[in-house]
Amino acid sequence: MKFSKITFAIFILFSVCVQAQEKDLINLENAIEYALENQADAKKAKLQIENTKYQIQEARSGALPHVTAQGGITYMPIGMEMAIPSEDFPGGEENPEPYMFLEFGQNWSASGGVMLMQNIFDQTVFTGLKAAKTTREFYQINAELTEEQIIERVATAYYEVFVQKEQLQTIDSSYAMISKSKNIIKNLFENGMAREIDLDRVKVQLTNLSSARQQLVNAVQLRENALKFYMGMPIENPIELIKDDFEVKSYLPENNADIQERTELKVLEKQKELLGLQKEVRKAAYYPTLSLMGFYNYMGQGDRFPIGSGLKQGVYWSDFAMIGLNLQIPIFSGMMNKARVNQADIEVKTLEAEIENTELALDLEYNNAKSQMENNLISLENQQENVDLAQKVVDNIESNYKLGLANLTDLLEAQNALVEAKNNYSNTVLEYKLAEIQLLKAKGELYKLK
Repeated sequence: MKFSKITFAIFILFSVCVQAQEKDLINLENAIEYALENQADAKKAKLQIENTKYQIQEARSGALPHVTAQGGITYMPIGMEMAIPSEDFPGGEENPEPYMFLEFGQNWSASGGVMLMQNIFDQTVFTGLKAAKTTREFYQINAELTEEQIIERVATAYYEVFVQKEQLQTIDSSYAMISKSKNIIKNLFENGMAREIDLDRVKVQLTNLSSARQQLVNAVQLRENALKFYMGMPIENPIELIKDDFEVKSYLPENNADIQERTELKVLEKQKELLGLQKEVRKAAYYPTLSLMGFYNYMGQGDRFPIGSGLKQGVYWSDFAMIGLNLQIPIFSGMMNKARVNQADIEVKTLEAEIENTELALDLEYNNAKSQMENNLISLENQQENVDLAQKVVDNIESNYKLGLANLTDLLEAQNALVEAKNNYSNTVLEYKLAEIQLLKAKGELYKLK
């Protein structure tokens, strides 16, 4: 009695805990929206777009003035001497030594100042700024492609969970149906109208179904975990999917699709534009550059530490400034610039070949998805008819078995056939849904799932 009370208390506590952890009801649209906000790839794509703002600022800095401040202090314990012919000095002819040595500079010197650099003309800077803006456009399109990939993964995982749950329901309904048959056989056996082996065979069938059910329960859990991972949702969050999303809304796909609207091609085209700008940047090495330069310095020299000392302490301070233009005209770079331009040209041509191949692949993808959709529609009709027929056979054999007009083997085989027919139907629905995803992807319309 004591054990029963403890067991009952544990059961009540467990029930309260389960009820407290309510499941989140989600449909496909909710799952996709959640993924686009929380999935790591979506976050990284947004950060890449944000980073292009700073890349543009960096490129723009080349056209803005650069101001730097500098300063330093030097101590020279041994001064530098220079040999000068004696004859260059007045009366130097009388000097017996052919050279006179003069020491230059002071023991201490200090300087500080500011420098201004301003590009007036630099084709590399102007082209680089244009490339930075195009890079931003590239990452914006690439973010769209990332979103489409997330939508595809989430939708695929979402439907795979449904198939596992549909098969689990099929197992449960089959288990209930065979349990009902077991009760009938048990009554017949107890009244001497059935054999014990028939009852044992039904029990074996139920045990097999129980084992299969446990495997499906594990499979559902794994599929749900995969879905939550693709959504960017914590694995411990319980979820419940809405069944309406698994209904088949049959429609025949269009004969043609504009593959030029595919995001994959848009990304490649923008990448081609970037490579073209990279080529222009390398060509800019042939252009001359013109810049303005100016600086102002203040310098002190003397035979003692100059900071804080003036002329009375033997330190002389003076300032000086300079403004100038710097013109550089490239003449010969050892064919380096030509080689770099040719490399950029090869990269453009390589990408053009990839674009052509991608167009063929996308066209193939669309036609395959369209054919798969059409075939799956036919298969769905056949599988539905098969399920209806299998159910009819089970009902007839079950009635005949009760009347002693059919044996147990026929009944078990019919029930197994019904389970198989329902599973085949669920798998065909999954194939249809996956083909639908691929068709929307091939048409560049995955956003319709949002």
